[in-house]
Amino acid sequence: MDELVLVRRDGPVATVTMARPEVHNAFNEHLIAQLREAFDSLRDDGGVRVVVLAGEGKSFSAGADLDWMRRAASFSEEENLRDAASAAALWRAVAECPKPVVARVHGNAFGGGAGLVAASDIAIASEQTMFGFTEVRLGLVPATVAPHVVEKIGPGRALPLFLTGERFDARRAFEIGLVHQVVPDAEMDVAVGTVVDQLLSGGRSATSPRKTEPGSMSTPLGSSPRRGRGKKAVRASPRSSKRGSLGGSLTPGPSPVRGRGERAEAGKPRLRRRVRAKVKDCDVLPHPYR
Repeated sequence: MDELVLVRRDGPVATVTMARPEVHNAFNEHLIAQLREAFDSLRDDGGVRVVVLAGEGKSFSAGADLDWMRRAASFSEEENLRDAASAAALWRAVAECPKPVVARVHGNAFGGGAGLVAASDIAIASEQTMFGFTEVRLGLVPATVAPHVVEKIGPGRALPLFLTGERFDARRAFEIGLVHQVVPDAEMDVAVGTVVDQLLSGGRSATSPRKTEPGSMSTPLGSSPRRGRGKKAVRASPRSSKRGSLGGSLTPGPSPVRGRGERAEAGKPRLRRRVRAKVKDCDVLPHPYR
């Protein structure tokens, strides 16, 4: 199997680079598996304090590989569940990595690529970068990345982007909180290096545990994808989109904000009802990005 992910260590900094430049680092099952393996190995590496996530070539990641999607169209339900779980586990591995993850984003960041940006702790984008959650144009909903996007930018901003598949530039991504800094192409390395130095100047105990402590981060849609505890972890099934849901993490549950007394039973959040109403009649293709 080709080496699709490169991991370079420079002292306490590990750089994870997606290496499928010929297809703009599009995701297939092999890239997903190797990315997850890289983050799993770095998770317990005591010598690494910061992880930089990047893409080789012209783009950070253009989303799902079309050849993979064509093959997935003939998958059985069991095969779809397996691929969906694998994809969800990758974004969860990035989100739950105990080391701060800095995304170096350039070119295109579509679909799962934009999901990686959302799952990262800090994202720095070049001025020319374009973003989009374009799955809807293929009859899909971004189930495996949706919990991380909602946590990062909020449901009010995420839902229109999911429903329209709108492409937007780096400045808009900065305005909605998807990325944290926008710089010219020529200044990307300096900007990333500056953030890495700032992270290294902090105490190790102040930058690692905060991401995995239960309740450290919450989302208006219920359990946080970063908690990763049992059945509350992100999961997608071929039937979830047909029911009009965006996946397991968006299943109605008690809100961490309203979970007191009678307010805990106040009803389903309006966003969940709107999502179901919008996607319940969608002709969804069998694919793990549901």
